[in-house]
Amino acid sequence: MAAIPTYHYPQQGKLVVLGAGESGVGTAILARQKGFDVWVSDSGTIADNYKKQLHDAGIPFEEGMHTESIVLDAALVVKSPGIPATVPIVQKLKAQQTPVIAEIEFAAQYTDAKLIGITGSNGKSTTTMLTWHLLSQAGLNVGLAGNIGRSFALQVAREQHDYYVLELSSFMLDDMVYFRADVAVLLNITPDHLDRYDHKLENYTESKFRIVRNQQPDDLFIYCTDDPVTKAALGKYPTAAQMLPFSLHEQVEPGAYLNNNELVINVPNQDIFTMDINELSLQGKHNVYNNMASGLVAKAQELRNASMKESMGSFKNIPHRLEFVACIAGVNYINDSKATNVNAVWYALESFAPHVVLIMGGVDKGNDYEMLRELVRTKVRAIVCIGKDNSRIYESLEDDAQIIVNSSSMRDAVEMASHLAQKGDTVLLSPACASFDWFRNFEDRGNQFKEAVMDL
Repeated sequence: MAAIPTYHYPQQGKLVVLGAGESGVGTAILARQKGFDVWVSDSGTIADNYKKQLHDAGIPFEEGMHTESIVLDAALVVKSPGIPATVPIVQKLKAQQTPVIAEIEFAAQYTDAKLIGITGSNGKSTTTMLTWHLLSQAGLNVGLAGNIGRSFALQVAREQHDYYVLELSSFMLDDMVYFRADVAVLLNITPDHLDRYDHKLENYTESKFRIVRNQQPDDLFIYCTDDPVTKAALGKYPTAAQMLPFSLHEQVEPGAYLNNNELVINVPNQDIFTMDINELSLQGKHNVYNNMASGLVAKAQELRNASMKESMGSFKNIPHRLEFVACIAGVNYINDSKATNVNAVWYALESFAPHVVLIMGGVDKGNDYEMLRELVRTKVRAIVCIGKDNSRIYESLEDDAQIIVNSSSMRDAVEMASHLAQKGDTVLLSPACASFDWFRNFEDRGNQFKEAVMDL
């Protein structure tokens, strides 16, 4: 395993966690284990399961507020990626030079596992899951974390993995300084988040390239040479890592490319891997790219060709979590019924390019939709509401959404979304709410969505 880089952060004293979701609670548990005096603060309502985890660990917390005197007294602050750097409490912390970092940055300093970081504007979740699938099916001891899976910090605290596959958003990367990826994957860069980056593509690009900033000559940088923004930025953000490009349009060696309909993966000192793209379980041009990236990671870990071929042919996305359902009349339908909180919806929207028709709503648990506003404004064509009472969604998002409409059933919602969507759009079920007003559980909700889509 690679040596752990030096992290110049306080290793004791008061640590405040802002946001008590999956990443925040995991961070709190790891920080307590490492001897910090931990305080968790969430401006919204904390879900019952996370409250129980904090209670069981003996970690104090507050919800519905940030007690400024406690937060500003911290030696180190770890914040949820869903909290913008522009909120007043974060601005005050930075003004007094208190380090404010991401969960990934905090947890990485406590593991010597090999870290595989995957970022990009589109395809992160699929590539991350596929990479994890390839490595785990080959018998490697691998954890899955970041935007997907369970908290990285909690896994570092309680489990001993040899590898972690981490889905990294630009907002996570913004809060990372010393993090070092043993393998960095950059899928693509498209101008999806310019509102958050002063309307400058170069600022967003700089954020994405933070994934390579601490890499060493023994590390790998895997990138798409077909992506014009990535290719143009390579000279500006040099890396010491070994570079492995992938392309649909040119033969790149070493790297991954297409030879007619054959996917070729050529990594130094490894057997060449080939596979007919028609045998891949994930079809479509974007998924060939995803398979190339994941295949390069896998081959660089010395996986056998037979194992890779079997895994690439059998992979399925997790049901109800960014699950591809169908492409009908040029519109992709995605089932993300497992997204029962606002953070999960933020992650889902962050995964897709414009334009999205978003189906959301249900039993509101005191949701704060503020973090969705910019993504709704920049990515969402329309919102179709499900559930009995969606007044909070209207109050929070009507100034940012072009269209918000109510539906009377899941079937009605899907039909409305199909009429609102245009060719090239994505219809995304990502509710942000509990399901038990109209459905038995989130599985029932997702299954009804899939049935309605297939009946279009």
